[in-house]
Amino acid sequence: MLIADLAADLPQAVRLQRLVTALRAQFRCGAVALLRLEEAHLRPVAVDGLVRDALGRRFAMSEHPRLAAILSRRDLTCFDHDSTLPDPYDGLIETHVGEPLPVHDCMGISLFVEDQPWGAVTLDALQVGVFDDMARDCLRQYKALIEASIRVTRLEAEIRKLRLAQEKGSLAASPLEDDGEIVGQSQAITQLLRELDVVADSELPVLLLGETGVGKELFARRLHRLSRRRAGPLVHVNCAALPESLAESELFGHAKGAFSGAAVERPGRFEAAENGTLFLDEVGELPVAVQAKLLRTLQNGEVQRLGEDQPRHVNVRVIAATNRKLRDQVRDGAFRADLYHRLSVYPVHIPPLRERDNDVLLLAGRFLELNRARLGLRSLRLAPEAETALRQYRWPGNVRELEHAISRAALKIMSRGVDRNDIVTLPVDLLDLDLDQFETGPDVRVALPVAEPVAGSTLRAAVEESQLRCIRDALRLCGGNWAKAARRLDVDPSNLHKLARRLGLKADGAARR
Repeated sequence: MLIADLAADLPQAVRLQRLVTALRAQFRCGAVALLRLEEAHLRPVAVDGLVRDALGRRFAMSEHPRLAAILSRRDLTCFDHDSTLPDPYDGLIETHVGEPLPVHDCMGISLFVEDQPWGAVTLDALQVGVFDDMARDCLRQYKALIEASIRVTRLEAEIRKLRLAQEKGSLAASPLEDDGEIVGQSQAITQLLRELDVVADSELPVLLLGETGVGKELFARRLHRLSRRRAGPLVHVNCAALPESLAESELFGHAKGAFSGAAVERPGRFEAAENGTLFLDEVGELPVAVQAKLLRTLQNGEVQRLGEDQPRHVNVRVIAATNRKLRDQVRDGAFRADLYHRLSVYPVHIPPLRERDNDVLLLAGRFLELNRARLGLRSLRLAPEAETALRQYRWPGNVRELEHAISRAALKIMSRGVDRNDIVTLPVDLLDLDLDQFETGPDVRVALPVAEPVAGSTLRAAVEESQLRCIRDALRLCGGNWAKAARRLDVDPSNLHKLARRLGLKADGAARR
């Protein structure tokens, strides 16, 4: 079964996923992970038996001694069931989510491609004795097969890049490594990355369009890294942060004495980006007076410093980005139509997080691992209700909002005095999500904390106490807004008011008891 899977003509992600699934079935273990070495950390590229957000995590070698030990030698590395080294998958096994790993067997082996370290494969068995001598010898034999599968996927990627380079007339282009910054496996993000691979090799201006927080700078960096100008500089200009009085000088430079305070001549950002890429972030914020000069530069490849008569030639590719609707700004006279058409030769829409399916969990895993390491925790994970809430939330602030929500929740739970040696689980209420931004549906109520009945009370009293707490919690989370609280509790507003009066709550939310 394993050999047949590896021989199949499959896309690399599917092939590697089938590989780890076949390994788990072959060894009858609890979890298998294939991890790629990227500088000082290991990135999971395929897992089976681990929670979904594991694919978004990055395991720093300095934080995970088991993984470091596996990579330190070429032969198989085994950890006895009584090993005191922390396990990187604590709390992340599908069958023991949020629980410490029971006494178990663990083994792994480093992988090499073209005699260079590539990464490792790890296996965890939830029962002692599964990885006997026969199993260990079997993994040693499979090592060559696993490395061969990795080599095939790598060659396929290189062939695709070379073919693309030839189609674009760039025969000297060399294969590039995968981008390790953009996390996601959804169809929307996969299609976007393919599109960027095509346009990156051209010299066309690119306009990145998308809501705030989608990560436009990351995509601009990817475009530069995949372009013919990758050996040159990438200069980032935040147009929204440029004072109108200094915007022209910042972009195009100035001569000595050009204005009060110009004690020395200074080149602008265009000249700093010579033979490279200039990234104009929030380009819709540029003053109209500067837009005309920018248009001239894009048309003629020339800049003119303030206070100078002679233009200077520049060789720069421009990538612009905005979260504004530039067409509307053109209609309203706030943005030049000719500049808009010059910048938007190739517009690229970056999908918001709500359109990226389960990418939210992969990104959450990335931010969970970052905060786990930052706070010195043994393990940090999401409660099941929190995972559900992340998938249902609309994320108006996109990836940036998700990062902040998880970082904030991690700090809040630390303030409650948790033990750093425990598996720390983030409950949904600590995410502090805006209730108006949830998708409509029957499962939205999972985000509401459920009150426990008071021990020793009558059934009726326990029910009323639970109802009272739920209403109070909903009102607190909704800022005292009864209509929002009713939607959160999935009840008719008039019925909620009647129930609140019967329980002793005023209509304005003040409690009598």
